[in-house]
Amino acid sequence: MKFGTSVWSAGKLLLLVGALAATFLLFAGLAMRVALRTREVQVPNLVGNGVHEASQALGALGLTLRVDQNRRPDTRVPPGRIMQQDPPAGVQARRQRSIHVWLSAGSRAPTVPALVGQTERSARIRLEQDGLSVRAVSEFRSTEYPVDAVVAQNPPPSTRADAVTLLVNRGEQTTSYVMPDLIGVDGERAAEVLRGRGFRVSIVGQQPYPGVPSGVVVRQQPAGGFQFGPSDAISLEVSR
Repeated sequence: MKFGTSVWSAGKLLLLVGALAATFLLFAGLAMRVALRTREVQVPNLVGNGVHEASQALGALGLTLRVDQNRRPDTRVPPGRIMQQDPPAGVQARRQRSIHVWLSAGSRAPTVPALVGQTERSARIRLEQDGLSVRAVSEFRSTEYPVDAVVAQNPPPSTRADAVTLLVNRGEQTTSYVMPDLIGVDGERAAEVLRGRGFRVSIVGQQPYPGVPSGVVVRQQPAGGFQFGPSDAISLEVSR
């Protein structure tokens, strides 16, 4: 056999092997997609159904039902019927997935729990668990109650309502001051005046400024106009 003929035969063999490999990979990918697709089902609409009906419908599709323990008020859905689901109807879900549902408590509003003394966060969690919402939060500042504690609520405990208004103590507000602009002022004199009022003042450095007399404030921290507290340090740089 001639050398050219051998090379040509080997080339055709490689092309054939490559084509077969590409075909195998293509069909393998398609088969995997089909297999995955067959393991997915469309989530049915469960809203309005009872727990038994929903469980049977999901079981036929290879899905399971998970019922939330906290019922929620709903004027449109009768008590004990499903009022909400996750994931929603129409979504593709893999078999064996749990569908989370909430049951309606009916149009009757739930009983308001006692919230005074709890933190705002704890009160919000309790209201959500009981199917209520926070209508509004009013705030005040006082040293007589714990910070972020609920001091009053409306409506009061044991009444029926859909939402609750809370009065929360934010704690005593710390005193703050507005920093004066000291640039161009005698540094020692400014520091003396501020120290006399109880502030912590330091002259932290001297910088050469041609034409500016020695000891004049050329830089300050905090800058003029900024707020600062009684315990905040004030730094001044003066000319030399």
